Amino acid sequence: MTNNAADKAAGQAAASADKAAGAAGAVHNDTVANAQATPDLVQPYRELGLKDDEYARIKEILGRRPSDAELTMYSVMWSEHCSYKSSKTHLRYFGETMTPEMGEKILAGIGENAGVVDIGGGNAVTFRVESHNHPSYVEPHQGAATGVGGIVRDIMAMGARPIAVMDQLRFGPADAPDTKRVLPGVVGGISHYGNCLGLPNIGGETVFDASYAGNPLVNALCVGTLKVEDLKLAFASGTGNKVMLFGSRTGLDGIGGVSVLASDSFEDGAERKLPAVQVGDPFAEKVLIECCLDLYKAGVVVGIQDLGGAGLACATSELAASGDGGMEVNLDAVPLRAENMTAAEILASESQERMCAVVTPDNVEKFKEICAHWDVTCAEIGQVTDGKHLVIRHQGEVVVDAPAGTIADEAPEYQRPYARPAWQDELQQFRGVEQAPLGSALRQLVASPALCSRDFITNQYDRYVRGNTVQAQHADAGVLRIDEESGRGVAVSADASGRYTKLDPNTGARLALAESYRNVAVTGARPVAVTNCLNYGSPENPDVMWQFRESVHGLADGAVELGIPVSGGNVSFYNQTGDEPILPTPVVGVLGVIDNVEDTIKNSLPQVGEPQVLIALGETFDEFGGSIWQQVSGAGLNGMPPRVDLANEARLADFFVGNELLTAAHDVSEGGLAVTVFEMIKRTGVGVELDLSQVHEDAFVAAFAESASRAVVATSADRADAVLARAAEHGVPAAIIGKTTDDGQFTFAGHDQVAVAELVEAWSATLPDLFGHAVGANSVVD
Repeated sequence: MTNNAADKAAGQAAASADKAAGAAGAVHNDTVANAQATPDLVQPYRELGLKDDEYARIKEILGRRPSDAELTMYSVMWSEHCSYKSSKTHLRYFGETMTPEMGEKILAGIGENAGVVDIGGGNAVTFRVESHNHPSYVEPHQGAATGVGGIVRDIMAMGARPIAVMDQLRFGPADAPDTKRVLPGVVGGISHYGNCLGLPNIGGETVFDASYAGNPLVNALCVGTLKVEDLKLAFASGTGNKVMLFGSRTGLDGIGGVSVLASDSFEDGAERKLPAVQVGDPFAEKVLIECCLDLYKAGVVVGIQDLGGAGLACATSELAASGDGGMEVNLDAVPLRAENMTAAEILASESQERMCAVVTPDNVEKFKEICAHWDVTCAEIGQVTDGKHLVIRHQGEVVVDAPAGTIADEAPEYQRPYARPAWQDELQQFRGVEQAPLGSALRQLVASPALCSRDFITNQYDRYVRGNTVQAQHADAGVLRIDEESGRGVAVSADASGRYTKLDPNTGARLALAESYRNVAVTGARPVAVTNCLNYGSPENPDVMWQFRESVHGLADGAVELGIPVSGGNVSFYNQTGDEPILPTPVVGVLGVIDNVEDTIKNSLPQVGEPQVLIALGETFDEFGGSIWQQVSGAGLNGMPPRVDLANEARLADFFVGNELLTAAHDVSEGGLAVTVFEMIKRTGVGVELDLSQVHEDAFVAAFAESASRAVVATSADRADAVLARAAEHGVPAAIIGKTTDDGQFTFAGHDQVAVAELVEAWSATLPDLFGHAVGANSVVD
C-alpha cells in the first residue's frame, strides 16, 4: 500500500506550519489577570464566528472580557458544529417521542460520543455516523481520511473496539471537472486511513447531483463492539483524579477546522499560514486503538473523551461539564510538536489521534506503563477539582477561569424562523415522465452515474480484513460476525435520498429510514437501532430550517412507528455554495442483529445451481416523483416521493427473520424492480425471464417505479408455494414474477429483451471512463 500524494503534501504542510511557528519566537499570552486589567480591549470575536449578543453573553458569564484562550474556547464550543445551537430545539423531539420500551436496550444514547445498544448475550454494539464535509472539499484526501479517524475515535471513546467503517458520499455531477478532483481524493483518503487501520469497509453509497458541486458530503460511519460491563462515558469524576492526555503530540494543523480561528489576531506579529484541514496518521491511530483497549482491560480509566472537533477545548470542557467537579489543566504539560504555541492554539488545535482520560491517582503509573508499552506519548496535564470551574494555566499564568458548563453546554439556543417554501407547491406538481422500451430503459438506468457500478470506488477498500465480514460489496447491508462462538452478528446500512427529501422533507426522512431498515431486514437481521447524520444548507434560511424540522419529525415519528430507538446523530449545516443549498440529505443508519451469521440471506443469486423462481413482495404504484428514471430521462425533479407505510416495512422485516426458504433477497429501491433483479443476477452468468403483469398493469411502472416496502426474493421451485404462504401469513403481498434462465438474456415477457452481458458491460464502464485519470493514484485492494 502506498500513501496518496495528497497525504504527503498535507503532512509536509503541517510540518512547515509547525516549523514556522517555532521560528516566530516567543508569543504573548493574554492572561485572565490581563483581561481584568484591560476591559476595553477590542477582540476579534466576529472573526471567530461569534455574534455581538453571544460575545456580550460571554462577558456577562465571566463578569469581564474573556482572555484570548477563553474567547477561543467559547467560539469553538459555541460554533454550530459543536453546540447545535440552531438544531437542538428541534432535536429534542427525538427524546420527546421515544417510549420507555424503545429505550430499554440503549446503554448510551443521544448526547454521548456514540450510541450503544445491548444486543444480548452480554454483548453491546456502538455505532455513529458523522460529517466531514467542508474539509473534504478543501483538501479531499486529508479531509476524508481524518473524517474516518474522527468517527473511529468516537467509537473508541465508548470503550469499544472499532470493527468496521462505512461511508456515505455525495458529489457534484459525475462529469464535472471539480468532481474529478474531489472524488478520487476523498476515496483515496477513506481507503488509505481505513485500510491502514485494518478495518473493513462494509458498505456505503455514492450519489451525484449538481447541488453538491462545491459542497460534497463525506459522512463516515463506524461500528464497534464491547461487553456491556465495559462501557465508558465522557465525564470527569472524583476530586483529585488526574487528567491524562495521550496519543499524538499537539501541533498547528487543524486550527480553524471547526470554527473560524484567526490565530494572527492573538498576537502582534506576522500572520501564520496554518492548514485548517487536520492531518491524519492512521498508523498512530491503529496503535492508539490497541492502547485504549489495554487501558480499558486494565481498569484504569474513569472517564474518557476523544479529541476531535475543537480539540482540547472540547475535551476538557465537556469532561468537566459532564462530571461532578471542576478541572485544572496545565498547558505547559501538553506534548507539543511546534514551539511557541499560544494557549489559544494549543486549546483549539485539532491535531489527530489524541485522547483524554480521567484516572485515579493510584492508577496513573499503570496508565503510563501501558502507554509506554505501545509507545504512545502520554502526559498528566491536570486534575479534577471541587466546584464547577475549568481553570487552565499556561507559562505559569491563568489563561482560562470559567464555569465549564457555560463553555460546553450553555451556548445560545436559537429559535430560527422556519416556513414552508413558497416554491414547494410548484415543485410538488408532477409533470410526468416519458416511457421507453423496457430493455433500453434498463440499460440507460444501469449505465447512469446514479446506478452504475461503484467497483471503481469500493475496490479501493479492504472489505474482509479481520476475517469477520460476512457480506459487504454489492450487498444491501454490511454483515459482520461479532461473536465467533455463537455466530452472532450485526447488519448495518445507511441511506438517504436528497431528491425525495426536497420534494417532501417529512416523507423523505421516513423513506431514508424505511430503506435502511429494509436493507437490514432482507439479510435476515432484526433492526434494533437508528443513527443519523442530517446534512442541510444554512439554518439562517427559513426554507432550510423548515426542511430540517420536517425531516426530524419524520424520522422521529417513523422510529416510533417501527419501535426502534434513535441512539444518536449529527447535524451538519451551512452546506451550500453561495445562496444555493444542497439537497436536504438526512442520512439514516440502521443497526440489526442476527443470531447466527450462517443464516444470513444472500443478496445475489449463486453463479451455479438449480433454476430459481423470482417472487416480488409488496405493492407497486405509479410513483416516479424523485425517481432515478425521472432524473436519468431528463424530466427534472418534481412531484411527490413514494408513499411510505412503515407498518408494511415492519411486516416485511418479520417475513425475513428466521426465513430458511430463500436463496437470495434484495430490496427494491432506486431504479425499481427491474434494476433490483439485474443486481441479483449481474454476477451469475444466468438470464432471467420476467412477467410483470402481476405487479402492475403498466409494464413500465412495474419495472421502474420506486414504491416503498418492496423486495424481490429467489427460491427453488419446490419452495415457491411455501414462500407465498409465509408472505400471506405476515400480511405481505407476493406474486411470482419470473424465473432464471440459461440463455443469458434479460427478458421482459411480452415486450423485449437485452443481453445480461450488455447490461453488465454498460453498468461496469461508467465510473472508470469518467475517473480513469485517477487509476493508480490510490491503493487498490482486491
